[in-house]
Amino acid sequence: MELFYFVVFGALGAVVAALELSKNSKDRINTSSAFNSFKNNYLVVYSLMMAGDWLQGPYVYYLYSTYGFGKGEIGQLFIAGFGSSMLFGTIVGSLADKQGRRRACVTYCITYILSCITKHSPQYKILMVGRVLGGIATSLLFSAFESWLVAEHNKRGFEQQWLSLTFSKAIFLGNGLVAILAGLFGNVLVDSLSLGPVAPFDAAAIFLAIGMAIILSSWTENFGDPSENKDLLTQFRGAAVAIASDEKIALLGAIQSLFEGSMYTFVFLWTPALSPNDEEIPHGFIFATFMLASMLGSSLASRLMARSSPRVESYMQIVFVISSASLMLPIITNFLVAPSKVKGESISFAGCLQLLGFCTFEACVGIFWPSIMKMRSQYIPEEARSTIMNFFRIPLNIFVCIVLYNVDAFPITVMFGMCSIFLLVASILQRRLMAISDKPKMENWTAMKERDPEAEALND
Repeated sequence: MELFYFVVFGALGAVVAALELSKNSKDRINTSSAFNSFKNNYLVVYSLMMAGDWLQGPYVYYLYSTYGFGKGEIGQLFIAGFGSSMLFGTIVGSLADKQGRRRACVTYCITYILSCITKHSPQYKILMVGRVLGGIATSLLFSAFESWLVAEHNKRGFEQQWLSLTFSKAIFLGNGLVAILAGLFGNVLVDSLSLGPVAPFDAAAIFLAIGMAIILSSWTENFGDPSENKDLLTQFRGAAVAIASDEKIALLGAIQSLFEGSMYTFVFLWTPALSPNDEEIPHGFIFATFMLASMLGSSLASRLMARSSPRVESYMQIVFVISSASLMLPIITNFLVAPSKVKGESISFAGCLQLLGFCTFEACVGIFWPSIMKMRSQYIPEEARSTIMNFFRIPLNIFVCIVLYNVDAFPITVMFGMCSIFLLVASILQRRLMAISDKPKMENWTAMKERDPEAEALND
C-alpha cells in the first residue's frame, strides 16, 4: 500500500487524538453522575446498533454478486431498500410515536436480524424481502432511537445542553470508531478466517440481539402522543401541518434532505472518482480513513456545542460551504490535471487531491450529525417527533432512488456538481433558519423596551 494512504490516516489520527486530549474546561460540559450513567447506557446500545449496521454495509453488493446477480438486478435490490424506507418509514415512525419508542427500537433489532437471516438464501425474492425489511429498519434506526433519547432526557429533568454531549459522543463512537472496528472485524471474518461473505451479517445479528437485550432490561417506555383517539392518518396530517405551519421545521427538513442526499450520492461515487481507470486502491483502508475524518468532525462539533457561541445555526452555514467546495474537487481536477490513460496503476495525483477533499467532506459529515440532532431536538415538537423525522426522509429516499436508477446516465462530474449545488442551497437555507430563529429574541427585546424605557437607556 502506498505511503500516501498511511500519511493521511496517521495525520487524521494525530489530529483527532490532539483534539480529544487538549480539551479544557471550556470544551467540556459539567454533568451529574445520574446523567453520565444514562448517557453511557445509551452510547453502549447505540454503538451496538451501529455495529450491526456497519458490519453489513461493505459486503451487501459483494454478497449479491457472489450469488450471480448482475449490476441491474443488484441495483433493483438497492432501490427496493430505499423505496421501502420511503414508503414504510413514515408509518413505522408514527407507530413509534403512538405505541412507544422503546418498542420501536426493539422492532428495529428484530427487523434487521430477520433481514440478516435472508442473506443466507441465494433466492432473489427472499433477498428482496430482506432489502424491504432493511429499509424499514433503517427508518427506525434514524428516528426511534433519537426520539427515545430526547424524550427520556427531558423526562429525567437533565439540562438541555447536556443533550448535545450525548449526540456528539454517539456520532464519535457509533459513526466513527465503531465503523472502523466493524470494517476491520468484517475483513477478519471474510478474508482472514475465510468464513464467506455472509459471516458479517451473522455477526451483525448477534450484536443487534445483544443490544436488544440491553434495551429490554434497562430502558423505560416513552411516547409522542399516546392518545387512543388518533389514527395514523390523523398523525400524518398533524405532522404535515406542523411542517407547513412552522417555517423552522420546514427549513430543517429541507436542509437535512439536501445534505443527506449529497452524502448518500457521495457513497456511490467516491470509488469511481478515485479509480476512473481501474486504479488499484485499498477500499477498506480508505473507508477507515473516511470514518476517522468523521470522528475528527464529531470531536470538533462537541467543542463547538459545549460553548454558547458560535451557535449551531451559525457555524453550520460555514460547514455546508466547505462541504460544497470539497465535492467540487473532482470537477476542478478534471479540468486542471491531465487524466491518466494507463489502466490498473496506483492512485493518480488527481486521485490524491480528491481523497483529501473527500476526507474534508467526511469531517463535515461528522460535524453535521450531532449538530442536526441538536437542532431537531430544539425545533421538532415532541408529540410527533418520529413521524416528522421520517417525513424528512421521503425526499431523501426519492432522490437516492433516482440517482441509483440513473447512475450511468450522467458523467461523474455532473453528479458531483449537482451535490455541490445542493450543499450551497443548504447553506442559504441554514442562514434563513438562523435569521428566523433570532426573530423571537428581537421581538422579546423590543417588547421589553416598550414596557421599560430604562432598559432602552441602559442598552444605549
